[in-house]
Amino acid sequence: MKKYGLRVFNFLALTLAGIINAVGVVVFLSPVELYDSGISGTSMLLAGVTPVALSVFLIVLNVPLFLYGYRRQGIAFTVYSVYAVGVYSLAAFVLKMILPEASGSPIAGTDLLLCAIFGGIISGIGSGLTIRSGGAIDGIEVCAVIFAKRLGISVGSFVMGYNIILYLIAGAVTKSWILPLYSIVTYMAALKTVDFIVEGLDRSKSAMIITELPDEVSGALMEAFECGSTRISARGGYMNTERTVIYFVVNRFQIAKMKNIIHAVDPNAYFTVSEVAEVFKSPSAGSATAAPKPPEIEYKEPGEEDHEEEA
Repeated sequence: MKKYGLRVFNFLALTLAGIINAVGVVVFLSPVELYDSGISGTSMLLAGVTPVALSVFLIVLNVPLFLYGYRRQGIAFTVYSVYAVGVYSLAAFVLKMILPEASGSPIAGTDLLLCAIFGGIISGIGSGLTIRSGGAIDGIEVCAVIFAKRLGISVGSFVMGYNIILYLIAGAVTKSWILPLYSIVTYMAALKTVDFIVEGLDRSKSAMIITELPDEVSGALMEAFECGSTRISARGGYMNTERTVIYFVVNRFQIAKMKNIIHAVDPNAYFTVSEVAEVFKSPSAGSATAAPKPPEIEYKEPGEEDHEEEA
């Protein structure tokens, strides 16, 4: 398994992800005829209009896509994804056998909004956990990677377009637009949940600081936050003068403090702040040389100026 980069822990996480995804679909969505997104939603639609079980469509529609995308995605991703879909399909089959036949969800009843929100959140947790474990539980992502470039559109646009077509077909087949509209709520809830699971709630922020005092600004930031910074040589596009760009990463709670430090050291500094999904650092990484000691700078925490004025 090590030869192909496969890990036992990932298989355990994928097992849990497949079961969670099945709970979201079978317990909340399927009983009230709401639809998941992607290939999972397609399987639910087909299972509703044919005598074939949902678990069969999940295998038949997903696995060929993962195998077809093997060259592009690699063996580890393919094995993880096929395994996750297998667990998802098996768990869905078992839950269908265990749960009694009813006209609504065994937990949320016939409340479409509750079923849409919680079905989306729970299936989103399963999908997000699958992605974090190196695989995918729905073949639509692989399909998008393969065909989006050929169609001249982005992967996100391909997935959204596929889901729009899916919900339009579902509305035409069921002759009701209420369920497809609630299914869009499910899709949005799942999408935000996947973002939360994969990228986390507290994303880091990166600052690109253009300053004429790079030593002082960089030193003040490193001393205040006890972390490193990166300097990049640059040239102004208008004045054609040499400049230094400082790349610095903080969390969202440190942005105000960072702004005060930069403006205190160099009032003429120009900087932008962007969102960072994840920050990776080598365990052996460390500061090889000590940072130059910055000048003594007085800066105020957010809100201090207001307190002084009130005093």
